[in-house]
Order: sequence, then C-alpha cells, then structure tokens
Amino acid sequence: MILKTVWFDFGGVLSPPIPNLFDSYHEKTGISGKQLWSAMEDVGNEFDMPALAPVEIAAISEIDWGKRLAGNLARRYPGIDLSRCEFETFGRQWFRDIKPNFLMISTLRQLCDAGFTVGILTNNVVEWEPYWKEMIGVADEVAAVIDSCKVGVRKPDPKIFRVATEAVGSEPADCVLIDDVLENCQAARQEGWQAVHFQSNAQAVRDIAFHTGVASIV
Repeated sequence: MILKTVWFDFGGVLSPPIPNLFDSYHEKTGISGKQLWSAMEDVGNEFDMPALAPVEIAAISEIDWGKRLAGNLARRYPGIDLSRCEFETFGRQWFRDIKPNFLMISTLRQLCDAGFTVGILTNNVVEWEPYWKEMIGVADEVAAVIDSCKVGVRKPDPKIFRVATEAVGSEPADCVLIDDVLENCQAARQEGWQAVHFQSNAQAVRDIAFHTGVASIV
C-alpha cells in the first residue's frame, strides 16, 4: 500500500546521529556522553520520568533543567570541570556548529514536491526551537510540526500519534514514521501507522521509497 503522509523525526534523522551530537558536546565542554547522559537520567528520575521527558513536555524550563543537570554532574563526579558548559542555555550550545542530515532534508523536500503530506514529529524543548529549526531549514515547508513540548506528550506515548493525524487530517493507515528510536516505531505501528526504523541513510531511503512509491528518492 502506498502511504500519503510521511512524518520525519528530528533528532537522529533530520539531525546527525545522537551519538555524534554527544561527541560534539564533549568537544565543546569536556563532558563525556556517558557523564552527560547519567546526569540527564538523574533529572528524569527526579520526576519519575525518562531522562529528557521533563524538559521535552515542558514540565520544567530549560533554565531549571540546566541547573539540575549541573547539580547532578557535580554530585556524581566531584571535581568535574563545568566551566565550559552553558547549562542555562543548553540548547544554544548543543546545536552550535551542528549541520543537518542533508540527505534526509533532500528526501523530505522531494516528498513535499511529489505531493505527499509531510510533517515533523519530534520530542523537543521549548527553548531549543530557534536552533533546531534554523539548523534543518525546512520547518516552514512541511504541513505540520508536532513538538512534544507544545502538545504536552512525547513519543512513544500513543496520544502524540493521534495529535499528529488530527493535525493534518490523515488516517493512521495513511501514515509512516521515520524515527531512529525503535520504541517510537513500535508505538506508531500499534497506532496503525507504518514505520521506518532509521539506522542509516541508505537503508532509510530504500524503505521510504518502498512506502511511498517514489522510486526516484535521492
């Protein structure tokens, strides 16, 4: 069946792979991915939520989240040097000098030009919006951007898939999600969507072409 509505995840699909983003942050600040992730998990645990959930559903502000992140890093790693970190404007530093996944951006645009309903379905942060939208440069070209921090629910919660379909007037059976997180793909399928588990550009391009029938995808 050829699908009509294609939803792209942002982080890890339209952006570089998430491990690459952690590596970039390490270069900027000296904080390793393992150290940063452990502190993120600590903040999530304070709210009995997954690591990034409190800030991705706007339960707390970036400033509050950044302060908690710094506190947990200092507690976990006594003597750690945080002098290069900009915790209260974390997103600005996180996205600085990051380039998008140009092949996926080109794929998104090609699908738009081919007449598909194309959207972005992202778990993201209120204060990070200017940075990630500027980085990908296509947010104004799609039919809808469904952002967890604005709708108060995040993937893989099934509610966010219902919000997305309602936003563009699509049926679940018409939708396919491209996402690098397997759990999100599984949740989409449970809601009646199709899903492409993004693992590489080459694999994703093949799978998107299969679902859309657009054989000439980049």
